[in-house]
Amino acid sequence: MEQTETGWPVLDIDRGKRGSLVDQIVEAITAMVNRRALRVGTKMPSVRRFAKCNGVSTFTVVESYDRLLTLGLLSSRRGSGFFVARSEVAATPALALHATPSAIDALTPDLYSGVSDALPVGAGWLPPEWYGETTILDAVRHAMKIPANRLRGYGHPLGFPTLRQHMATTLGEELFQVEPDQILLTHGATHAFDLILRTLTKPGDTVFVEDPGYSNLMSLVRHHGCIAVGIPRTENGLDVDFLAQQAALTQPKLMFVNTVLQNPLGTSLTQAQAHRLLGLAEQFDFWLVEDDIYRELAARGEASLAAMDGLRRVIRVGSFSKTLSPVLRVGSICASNSLIPELLRVKMLTGLTTSEINERAVYHALSARPYRRMVERLTGQLTSARASTIERLREAGMAPIARARGGMFVSAGWDIAPTPELNGKVIADRALAAGILLSPGEFFTLGAPATIWFRFNAAYAADAPALVAFLTSIR
Repeated sequence: MEQTETGWPVLDIDRGKRGSLVDQIVEAITAMVNRRALRVGTKMPSVRRFAKCNGVSTFTVVESYDRLLTLGLLSSRRGSGFFVARSEVAATPALALHATPSAIDALTPDLYSGVSDALPVGAGWLPPEWYGETTILDAVRHAMKIPANRLRGYGHPLGFPTLRQHMATTLGEELFQVEPDQILLTHGATHAFDLILRTLTKPGDTVFVEDPGYSNLMSLVRHHGCIAVGIPRTENGLDVDFLAQQAALTQPKLMFVNTVLQNPLGTSLTQAQAHRLLGLAEQFDFWLVEDDIYRELAARGEASLAAMDGLRRVIRVGSFSKTLSPVLRVGSICASNSLIPELLRVKMLTGLTTSEINERAVYHALSARPYRRMVERLTGQLTSARASTIERLREAGMAPIARARGGMFVSAGWDIAPTPELNGKVIADRALAAGILLSPGEFFTLGAPATIWFRFNAAYAADAPALVAFLTSIR
């Protein structure tokens, strides 16, 4: 280990070694703390200096520092930088779980691809027959009849105009007034999140996420070099007092929030919490990105940040993957007239236009007479499936960690602390070998969960004897 001119060590980073550069940096700094090479209160190099000294990107350093903050090895002081916060760190389960998420890495393709033969009780989609296959197939057939003159060029930059007009009319009737030109169509919600991060943040910015929350979003925030700060979300909603404290300390650029039927808990914010959240966003000057993809599965009258705010400080993200099919890959961003042009510029720079054929298919499905009846049927099926799922999980000694207000998910587990030998990812590995696809709590949290729990898709878990037998065998 060499020394730089400023006295900071150059880490022995092996790019041919298995494991990410972030893992190597976290392990090296942990070892330096343990052997007192870095003492409590020692100021760490700035992100740029660390990156230059060690020949890595600033993105890598930001993610490494973020992980060290989560593990409690470092603390941050606004305007001053990062400092060593602890004098000794044992090889704790928290470090092991977070630094080597092998089971989660292995599960990720199966959780999203739908090609695995495993029972998908941890997946995020509904059985194809629940969507109303006739409606969707008819819509796809209509979309394929696209006029020949529409096969030239790439399509409208904002997305298929007829679908945007339909969305503007529907949103105006049910939630808030919006013009078609305030709607930007995307390749699903995750693409929308990516465009928003690309447009509004830079490496080193603080971004608030819910904890637990959407796993892909947490990874995406870090990929963009931002510092993800988790705001606790429980059955009672967001910890807005903690949010206010962190906003004062870190000056976040934006926050992502699942207002209705939050993934993975299935809870919704109250009107009072939504109002306070808007007030904090105004006070501390940060954007609110409302992940609203489960809105159609929720009861009418649930809180809507976009409706309360009128798209001044709120950016609303929508999707059709939960009520139609995730294969269609159509999402949307609703934002102010001043923000849409920049989001559109980034969309065109990074991927040009979205698929007009997919967007036409979505329009034909939404405008078909059976669509509303199909959504109502979905909601009823899910209500019954959630109740059955909770009963099945109780047979395995598991209890919900929150009472879902609706939607697809039940998150439940055992009130026992994880250990290196028995934790969510270990159990998920065993389940996968047994032909069952689970989503462990580690998949949805920034750090290690306090207990062992999983997110279950009620549509698949409600009647799954193999799942109950497997979970019972764990205890």
